[in-house]
Amino acid sequence: MKAILKKTAVFILLLGITSCEDYLELDAPKEKIESSTLFQNDETAHSALVGLYNQLASVNFSGGGPSSLTVLNALSGDLLMPIYTRNQEYMQFEQRELLPLNFRNENLWTSAYNIIYITNALLEGIEGSDNLSEKVRDKIQGEASFIRAFTYFYLVNLYGDVPLILTTDYRENSLAERVPQEEVYQQILTDLETAISILSPDYSNGDRTVVNQNTAVAMMARVQLYLENWNDAELYSSQIIDQAVTYELLEDLNSVFLANSREAIWQISPKARGFSLTNTQEGGLFIIHPLYYFLAQFKLTPSFIDSFTTEDRRLSDWIGFHENTSFYFPFKYKIQNSTEDATEFSMVLRLAEQYLIRAEARARQNDLAGAISDLDKIRERAGLMTISQAHPEIGQEEVLQIIFEERKKELFTEWGHRWLDLNRTDKAGDIFVENWESTDVFYPIPENERLKNPNLTQNEGY
Repeated sequence: MKAILKKTAVFILLLGITSCEDYLELDAPKEKIESSTLFQNDETAHSALVGLYNQLASVNFSGGGPSSLTVLNALSGDLLMPIYTRNQEYMQFEQRELLPLNFRNENLWTSAYNIIYITNALLEGIEGSDNLSEKVRDKIQGEASFIRAFTYFYLVNLYGDVPLILTTDYRENSLAERVPQEEVYQQILTDLETAISILSPDYSNGDRTVVNQNTAVAMMARVQLYLENWNDAELYSSQIIDQAVTYELLEDLNSVFLANSREAIWQISPKARGFSLTNTQEGGLFIIHPLYYFLAQFKLTPSFIDSFTTEDRRLSDWIGFHENTSFYFPFKYKIQNSTEDATEFSMVLRLAEQYLIRAEARARQNDLAGAISDLDKIRERAGLMTISQAHPEIGQEEVLQIIFEERKKELFTEWGHRWLDLNRTDKAGDIFVENWESTDVFYPIPENERLKNPNLTQNEGY
């Protein structure tokens, strides 16, 4: 497996200095940095944790750039399409005909395991150090455990069975086999439970860019939804929704994606990339410039645009239109290029999703009144007629279908929700009729990874 770091690179990376992803390699580390050096006191250990957040803002998996999960899953989920069809790597995602040698898929895989490796290094570091205060030790353990669970959630949903890497031992990692999805999910639950049990509900630095207890609770609600534990999904999402002092659905849609928005549960700051540019990568990539439109790479699909009604505020506030090309583009982030103080952070988890999680969990338990109440919060904010007004006698299946559609319109181009929703509900085959095979629900294991690890098997259909 390619997710092996040189110890020197780990040391530099954990101190928060920006680095590339091509330091992942299979060779034994030529130099060794003892964990006691990095975790000798609270200050250096906290710097290591900051380095993890810096990597989240920078690497392909989570950075919001051209090979990010947000972009690639939006292509697969029929939300985005490449403007230039000669870009075969993007076209493979858009047509759901991925090849194992697709380098963007490889970027996604390796950068996710890069993040996991760093979390493992942090967890091993605090375990081997006697010099840290309990407060710092708990902070690192809780936040690193959450980020490891968060990353594995996407790996298991994108690739199915995956290697469960819980160590920094390069010899063990390089030959790791894939384990069943159930085993990966059990580790996700264990890590989230750890985070919930030891983290504070407060945002430690004042920004909503640092993981706290509520972040882990919100993610647990999503995981329970995916595992079809409806009652647990409802209970965890309610814990977040009930915190009206901290979180609220913002009436102004154009304020939702601002830095430290009250709708935000967790965001990633573009400042963590360490560059002069302070715009989000999503804003820089998605917005089509009025003059330099030929630099744009993506547009929203006509079928997605057609799914909106004219009164839907999300159409007017979150979708841009370029006059010269007649292209529609995601406009949740309003700033394409800036070196001023950052006013937008990349949204990872937000309150609207929790309402939609609870609505679905309630509907699955046949609590239709409760489901409609939650669903109407989202619809009313969008300027739409509420279900309770328009369809007071609606049945369970109709409610679930509306929830599914609202998730598409509310969460588009945010962390792959649409693609994962299609797959977890077995709806992908109903929508992608042409050339669709059931094995397309999972991306292929990158071929270059399999060449380096003889124990890494391929997904069926590839």
